[in-house]
Amino acid sequence: MRIVVLVSGTGSNLQSVIDAVKAGELDVEIAAVGADREGTYGVERSSEAGLETFVVNFNSFPTRDEWDAALTARVASYAPDVVVSSGFMRIVSADFIAAFHGKYLNTHPALLPAFPGAHGVRDAMAYGVKVTGCTVHWADAGVDTGPIIAQEAVTIEPGDTEESLHERIKVVERRLLVNTLAALAAV
Repeated sequence: MRIVVLVSGTGSNLQSVIDAVKAGELDVEIAAVGADREGTYGVERSSEAGLETFVVNFNSFPTRDEWDAALTARVASYAPDVVVSSGFMRIVSADFIAAFHGKYLNTHPALLPAFPGAHGVRDAMAYGVKVTGCTVHWADAGVDTGPIIAQEAVTIEPGDTEESLHERIKVVERRLLVNTLAALAAV
């Protein structure tokens, strides 16, 4: 299974995929890693791992539609079986979703459908839930509304901060992403 991974930040989920591939635990080919801005550690760590990288810088385009068209074309050029949005903090258009229909996988740090959007951890804590977690789902044109593939719960502990809870969720999220990709690759 050939994948393209999209990142906006450090790429910690991506690193778990890279490590699993190198260890022979995940049978996927990482065709490329892309970012929406220059200088991400996710692109740097991918380059250090010998992977092809690209940046379609959101700020280099006069309109969102032009950026989205350029991103769609660039990702499509790698002919991926699955596109993984892993900490990719840009909402893509319906055209991008259509181009990769049923192939665009997203990770989210909450138990969807609860707490969608960019602040799932903060929102879960503010609401006062005792359990949150992470979700891997197929992305659709909504915000974190696509069909759920896998989820795992994480208990909110007394004294948790947004940062401490998010770090514990990330540990589970990394494993869940690798396991989901392994299951998809086995089909």
